[in-house]
Amino acid sequence: MRRTKATMFTAVILCAAFFLAFPVKALADAGPKPSVHVGFTGIAEGEVFYGTLLSQYDSTGPYSAWDGTEEYALYAPGDGGYEIWKKFVDYQDPDGYYFLQEWWRCSGEDGISWTYYPPYSFKILLYFPEEDLFCVSPVYERYAFDSYYTVDLSDYRSGSLTAEKSYDYTWELISLAARIVLTICVELAAARLFGYRSRKALLFLVRVNVITQVGLNVALNVANYASGYFLFIFLYVLLELAVTVAEMLLYIRYLPRYAENTKKGRAAAYAWAANILSFVVGMWLAAVIPGIF
Repeated sequence: MRRTKATMFTAVILCAAFFLAFPVKALADAGPKPSVHVGFTGIAEGEVFYGTLLSQYDSTGPYSAWDGTEEYALYAPGDGGYEIWKKFVDYQDPDGYYFLQEWWRCSGEDGISWTYYPPYSFKILLYFPEEDLFCVSPVYERYAFDSYYTVDLSDYRSGSLTAEKSYDYTWELISLAARIVLTICVELAAARLFGYRSRKALLFLVRVNVITQVGLNVALNVANYASGYFLFIFLYVLLELAVTVAEMLLYIRYLPRYAENTKKGRAAAYAWAANILSFVVGMWLAAVIPGIF
């Protein structure tokens, strides 16, 4: 009885930690975000230029076009980068696309990586300071949750750019594997807190998590690539809940075979606490390493 109460108390503490780490007001902003990555080829070694994505709309997430007031300017005279920011601000796009005050220093190795609320419909705009030259692309759209483009700058002096889709399948597979391994490690660590320490019990938990996490992450990756952000968020919440319930039912039924003195309440509490804990750790790493999570 004492052990059951301690287990339930641990579950409550983990749930409380989740809500303290991610208040209700912020939950709508939790989870992975779409991104746009633009790489460059055909540029002279050591040449530096600057790039941004012009947006169809005047804001996206925390980014917005400058309204001409000092209050909303991200740079002021004398700030490092002010001259480049001012060049982009003064650029007039013929189709009315907006500069959202976000820009990157680029070269042959460094490109544009907009990893937090990038515009959905955009143009790639580059500025070459040595020649005081702007180059702009046609309109492109995010075609996947993480959209990759490559621009050949061999003929950039013409003033126009052409980008090709270059989805990074290798990195996405690494990201997928990292998420699955992380989840399993976190849930095994939680298992020890709940008293599941025998080799048989841990192997059973690994088998269950391999099946559920591979299925979950593959489904989410397919949704990311094929249908983008909104379907991803819908499935992310729905499938996380489904996985938690499925694991809970499996643990209630089968854990007693592998762990002595296992009660249904402890198995259920472990399922919810382990999944909440892995979600919290994943969200923290999403902020630290957005390219992976």
